[in-house]
Amino acid sequence: MPDSTNLQFMSLRNGALSLVKRLTDAGFEAFLVGGSVRDEQLGLMPKDYDIATDAKPEDIEQLFSKTIPVGKQFGVIIVLDLGHEYQIATFRAEADYADGRHPNEVRFADAREDALRRDFTINGLFYDPISETLHDWVGGNNDIKSKCIRTIGNPVERFCEDRLRMLRAVRLAAQLGFEIESETLMAIRENCELILDVSAERIRDELLKIFQPPYADRGLDLLHESGLLTEVLPELKELIGCEQPSEYHPEGDVFSHVRLMLSKLTVTASTELIWSVLMHDIGKPATFSRDGNGKIRFFSHEKKGEDIARRIMRRLRFPKNSIDVVATCVRYHMQLKDAKNMRIATLRKLFLRPYFMTELELHRIDCLCSSGRLDNFIYLQNQLEAFDMKPELKESYINGDDLISLGQLPGSDFGRLLKQARDRQLEGEITSRTQALDWLKDQVEEIDKK
Repeated sequence: MPDSTNLQFMSLRNGALSLVKRLTDAGFEAFLVGGSVRDEQLGLMPKDYDIATDAKPEDIEQLFSKTIPVGKQFGVIIVLDLGHEYQIATFRAEADYADGRHPNEVRFADAREDALRRDFTINGLFYDPISETLHDWVGGNNDIKSKCIRTIGNPVERFCEDRLRMLRAVRLAAQLGFEIESETLMAIRENCELILDVSAERIRDELLKIFQPPYADRGLDLLHESGLLTEVLPELKELIGCEQPSEYHPEGDVFSHVRLMLSKLTVTASTELIWSVLMHDIGKPATFSRDGNGKIRFFSHEKKGEDIARRIMRRLRFPKNSIDVVATCVRYHMQLKDAKNMRIATLRKLFLRPYFMTELELHRIDCLCSSGRLDNFIYLQNQLEAFDMKPELKESYINGDDLISLGQLPGSDFGRLLKQARDRQLEGEITSRTQALDWLKDQVEEIDKK
């Protein structure tokens, strides 16, 4: 029996075929285009379907009842059908990209001209699902077979039209396991500084896809190989050649360590975990030193790293919550290695931190990709499981109102007493609210005697 993912895909594809048929029944040409055709040629399951047609935007709006004129001036209409969104675009040719993104000149054209305006050959295939005919005017099918990312036409012209295409080339090569064709790669290297003309939000969104497991490490390699890493994440470039003590990091320099960690991420990894991996040692180059015996040191690299991580993620316009999660993980990523030496109350306080599960997974991958030992992680995991079996520890038995009711005014003793009571609860010395209140009364009486 098909699973829910297959059923969703079948519904999506059948909907696309239905739209194509309605267009052709009305006397128009219509094709499936772009990434969906590429993915089907590769035996992959497309996530969306785009349609190209000679129908004008007004024709599309008349033919379908639920439409959104998202880019009507460019011939693009969104059609809503059976809970899915489909982009239907009129065949067009474009020219004069003055701002490096939007064409100043758009004219309606035929299917072949529409294919020639697209970015990469593997995205330039047109498929007629009615006659089951594949139209390839750009050599895309051969490049799919040879696993090659190549621009349609002159690569410098394609990248000057839309600078983000340089990052897209890296993303597609990483995602698909393809190589970037030599002239295309050279054009990226020679024009990589132009990527900074692109908005931070668009760069961020492409980087999120490039660093998506299971090809995140390949994405990092291609960013470096293309020269784009220097432009979009220069702080990561500084990790290359930053030595580490071989007894703790046999895998090599900091860049090699981060790359290895990226390779260990699962497809379910959150954005915050991925970027915590990228950022966790970002402070090492700035704190690198050698002591009198020649040993490598990175004093307070986690504190420096927190500042750098915040700066990078603000620059890329990440949401505040994501920034806070990553910065917290960077700030405390060295703390968990000392878990076995911590008081039980201190350890349990760590478990109560809002992002602790991300911190713990970062710690696991960090250990796996350095010493290779997971005994400390296993200890933390066992202690966390034991803590989760004691829900009464999650909230403090007493609060400031209890102190005030005992006649204790806010002051130097106020916070100290609450902290001590909470520590005793987490240590297991106080096991009920009644015990906590009795202890608190005794402490207040002692203070009053002084």
